[in-house]
Amino acid sequence: MNPASRRRQTGAALFVVLILMFVMGWLALSAFRISGQHVQIVGNSQAEQQATAAAQRAIDLTISSNAFTKDPAAVALAPIASDIDGDGQDDFVAKLDPAPKCIRVRPIKNMELDVAKAADRVCLQSSGGGGNLVVAPGAVVGAGDSLCANSEWNIASSVADATTSTAVTINQGVAVRIVASDAKNFCK
Repeated sequence: MNPASRRRQTGAALFVVLILMFVMGWLALSAFRISGQHVQIVGNSQAEQQATAAAQRAIDLTISSNAFTKDPAAVALAPIASDIDGDGQDDFVAKLDPAPKCIRVRPIKNMELDVAKAADRVCLQSSGGGGNLVVAPGAVVGAGDSLCANSEWNIASSVADATTSTAVTINQGVAVRIVASDAKNFCK
């Protein structure tokens, strides 16, 4: 090899190495940026799932409350806080807005109830019309309306978290057996 040709090859090798170093640096930077975006996507998904769980918890606590069928508007006024990570700090606060609304009510007929079930015996009244409860299994039951009614409600729970900018609203339909007098008060 002559010396002139050798000098030209040395410069070309340096140029190729510089280009390869630039490409590898660009790929490393892109991989770092993409992995950061994936972490952000997973964090956003986790925050949304936690907010959804807090909203569902609010609905569950509401419908399991004894006060729900007696005064649903009063139950809806109190926001329900949830501590998701167990650190003693409330992470999400759910609100029932709008207040739970009774959509439909249907009186339960005495004939539809089973005297052998304790939950049904509470709803039974005697055919005498005096409002006496039938407590003995096998007793004759009148054909009129019982003391209970089936009601259907729409409950909406929303969570808006300022820290993660997460906003979730859940609507759930619920069927609840209630006292017939409460049905007349809240299901109009």
